[in-house]
Amino acid sequence: MSSTTTVRKRAATGALVGLALGDALGFPTEFNDVPQIEAKCGPWRQMALPARAIVSDDTQMTLAFARGLRSAMDRGVLGPLRLEHPVREEFVNWYHSPENNRAPGGTCLRACELLNDPQRPWQDASQMGSKGCGANMRVAPIGLAPGLSDEQRAGAAQLQAALTHGHPTGITAADLTAHAVRLLAHGTQPSALIGHLRAYALANRNRYRQAWLGDLWRRSQDPTAEHYIARGWDECLAVLDRLEAALLEPDQEADPCLATGAGWIAEEALATGLLCFLLFPDEPVTALRRAACSSGDSDSIACLTGAFAGAWLGADAWPTEWADRIEYGSELVTLGALWDE
Repeated sequence: MSSTTTVRKRAATGALVGLALGDALGFPTEFNDVPQIEAKCGPWRQMALPARAIVSDDTQMTLAFARGLRSAMDRGVLGPLRLEHPVREEFVNWYHSPENNRAPGGTCLRACELLNDPQRPWQDASQMGSKGCGANMRVAPIGLAPGLSDEQRAGAAQLQAALTHGHPTGITAADLTAHAVRLLAHGTQPSALIGHLRAYALANRNRYRQAWLGDLWRRSQDPTAEHYIARGWDECLAVLDRLEAALLEPDQEADPCLATGAGWIAEEALATGLLCFLLFPDEPVTALRRAACSSGDSDSIACLTGAFAGAWLGADAWPTEWADRIEYGSELVTLGALWDE
């Protein structure tokens, strides 16, 4: 797919709006099992967007990262220090916001409380034991922003994750999520996606991005930086195996969490979000409904599914009557239009 086609489909707008729509569809079903969801919402293939299309902290933090990334890119060549300060500021602003009342994750709350101290190195705020999905559900903007090198994208994806989630799998899953969004936005066929992601993970398995992460690894129990980051990539590779196995005999009617995990942790959120997308690569609304009608972290799973589907199909993937009602819709569309141009 040419760059002209990529712009024409408006991949950035499609991914950001899709992310928020998945979030809003899955937010009311989080913490419910599939029978409970269907009792409340009806058959999963007919799930309707709530009348008040309210999003969770997933979309709020995606926007916080997107604002910080945009500020950093406006100031010059994107690098670790240039990215850290505005993103850190946006995360702290989110932490203090009265709108931060959507059942936010404990890891993000604890880390952002510590990031509030400007004298504290960010590495001392990072929650080293957490690989929750909070770092990769917000990473899509780095896969969409134009004009960046592969090094900048990977480094930025890992740094924004590490500000809150210090477990290596939280960091590598965020990098892999951003790479998936980037590939789909630029025309990689869904059928080839897992192979590309596996190759990316293997190529980066022993690469610790010192310039972006500093001495974060020393707060772990790993003997070397390379050992630390390889643990994360190995867990990502293992969940890609589970995803590939699930797609050998795909079951569109089964709870996707049974195949690739409930999504509370980073690598499972990535895999289950991808599973829902890959089950319905050309039916984006059906993919969102499948993700939202799942027994795990349904808003984060559907959030990622929406980002993948929107990156692949573009802004026209989403029904106008849904897109027009999404909370923060104006800002999502404005950011998307900026990056689509």
